[in-house]
Amino acid sequence: MKPSATPATIDDYIAAFPADIQRVLQEIRETVRQAAPTASEKISYGMPTFALNKVIVHFGAFKEHIGLFPPVREPTLQSRALPYRGDKGSLRFPMDQPIPYDLIADIVKSRVDHTRAKVVAKSKNVRGV
Repeated sequence: MKPSATPATIDDYIAAFPADIQRVLQEIRETVRQAAPTASEKISYGMPTFALNKVIVHFGAFKEHIGLFPPVREPTLQSRALPYRGDKGSLRFPMDQPIPYDLIADIVKSRVDHTRAKVVAKSKNVRGV
């Protein structure tokens, strides 16, 4: 299940799906927004994407699942994410099961923290601190 043409915005992406899938995608969008309020929204790889200097998360609807990318690398979250692990570490949330919005929020917060830490470390290296 994919939109037929590459959408220009996340709103366009979500609107291309049936109402029940739209509700799930919108809830994921809001979950990500709350976890990363300063992240920008865009379409990348044909999917909704949130970025803060670099990609925080992509998500998309497929025939039988919602996908969340990139892989979870945070050790404290890996055990919670394990039941949803798909190809190459991406996550697959089956459409016939409740979506773990709390896990999505925690993954996004972890990626935001990691991204901010990298920016701070990089700025210290540039300044020679």
